Amino acid sequence: MTKTDDFYQLEKPIVRLKEQIDELLLAGEPGTAAKVAALRQEIEKEWAQIAPNLSPTQIVQIARHPKRPYSLDYIGALMTDFMELHGDRRFADDPALVAGFAFYKGRTVAVVGQQKGRTTRERLDRNFGQMNPEGYRKALRVFKTAEKFGHPIVSLIDTQGAFPGIEGEERGQAEAIALNLKTMFTLRVPIVCIVIGEGGSGGALGIGIGDQVMMLEHSFYSVISPEGCAAILWKDKSDPAIVRQAAENLHMRAQDHLALGLIDRIIPEPPGGAHIDPEAAFKAVDKHLAAALKKLQDKPAGEMIEERYAKFRKMGVFVEK
Repeated sequence: MTKTDDFYQLEKPIVRLKEQIDELLLAGEPGTAAKVAALRQEIEKEWAQIAPNLSPTQIVQIARHPKRPYSLDYIGALMTDFMELHGDRRFADDPALVAGFAFYKGRTVAVVGQQKGRTTRERLDRNFGQMNPEGYRKALRVFKTAEKFGHPIVSLIDTQGAFPGIEGEERGQAEAIALNLKTMFTLRVPIVCIVIGEGGSGGALGIGIGDQVMMLEHSFYSVISPEGCAAILWKDKSDPAIVRQAAENLHMRAQDHLALGLIDRIIPEPPGGAHIDPEAAFKAVDKHLAAALKKLQDKPAGEMIEERYAKFRKMGVFVEK
């Protein structure tokens, strides 16, 4: 298979195999289990040839795949009795962020997550997952309520970045993100953050300060998107070669972040990515989320806050002259 930067071309054989699996499961004929197992092995073999050669731009394409599970998919699969809260008690509700409380393995948790939307109408309504200041203030409202009642916080990150429009700036976008950063460092309850798709800039970091920060294997986390970087540094985001160079230089993949100590764990995805087998992705996230919350549940609040601060304080390299 020739190497290309178009991941959607690379995944075609896997998609065809997955469609055959779905057809077999729908038909439910005798011998289905053996046929499905054989097709799953074919997917694994196909992916074993593709995965080692994936470029950063292809990882970005996987993270942005329109069929990739979003925050509400994870909430629906892993939690029960989700009660969504709306509004920031100051200006309005921000549909780009879903936030509220739910039961997870018999315990109440606060959960926030950026939601992009599936249909064109929903994407417009949710602003493609780009939050305005009221979204960050809604998250802050939920964070403080969780702290008041002693509930752990689960944050699902999936955004290009905070909304850069003039309306957001007029309502204090930078201040809203900065206040969230400050507050999350001092919350006296466990915080687990998971990058499930795109982790773009302060838009992601505004709900991304946690005791455990994890990334799905084919998600990315970066100070800026490759296109944005290319537009700023090279004044051209239309040239694929420049965008590829930007993606390489940003070191935005999960493996890069783990090596640099910026995240705690990589959550493996099924062959082909989370969109190929969402159920397998849900199980992997469930396993790592449960382990993270169990690890944090008995830790004294003061010790947890100190470790959270130290964790982020040691990031980066500083040279004094």
